Amino acid sequence: MDGAFLQGPKMQSQSPGPDQSRALRDAFGRFATGVTVITTATPEGPLGITANSFASLSLDPPLVLWSPGKFSKRFAAFAGASHFAVHVLAAEQFDLGARFSRDGRDFSGLAAEPGPGGAPLLPGCLARFACRTSAVHEGGDHAIVVGAVLAFDIREGTPLVFSQGAYGRFVPGV
Repeated sequence: MDGAFLQGPKMQSQSPGPDQSRALRDAFGRFATGVTVITTATPEGPLGITANSFASLSLDPPLVLWSPGKFSKRFAAFAGASHFAVHVLAAEQFDLGARFSRDGRDFSGLAAEPGPGGAPLLPGCLARFACRTSAVHEGGDHAIVVGAVLAFDIREGTPLVFSQGAYGRFVPGV
């Protein structure tokens, strides 16, 4: 293997702090993530939010996690929800992600059906996980919501990816 490749480009070492928040955010953004829409039922009706903080946690028992921001007006509803659904978006579902990043109540024109605990299930996603909240942990300016997977759906397709502040597609084999 080429020694220059192993050495790589020069990296800038920094320490987290108030004056480095933008640089830290940019560093976090170097990790490409999938894009999800999380939904739940509330007394005011269905609620959704776009999130890229989703991860699988365990196969046995089947657990997932995601992290709503405390700064969000939707935080209390999601942190206190008994059930939620995670929808992994396909590349062609950018508009769905954009819809729920702006307004968590706009389910108009969507053929959502109620899942366990009433959490709305959106059609056409690459994967969908219906979950019961099993724990909520403190996580700085976010909470860490752990969900027990009650049911899931899956289909073939290309995922919507978010990296460095932009959306794109994953290209296998590169």
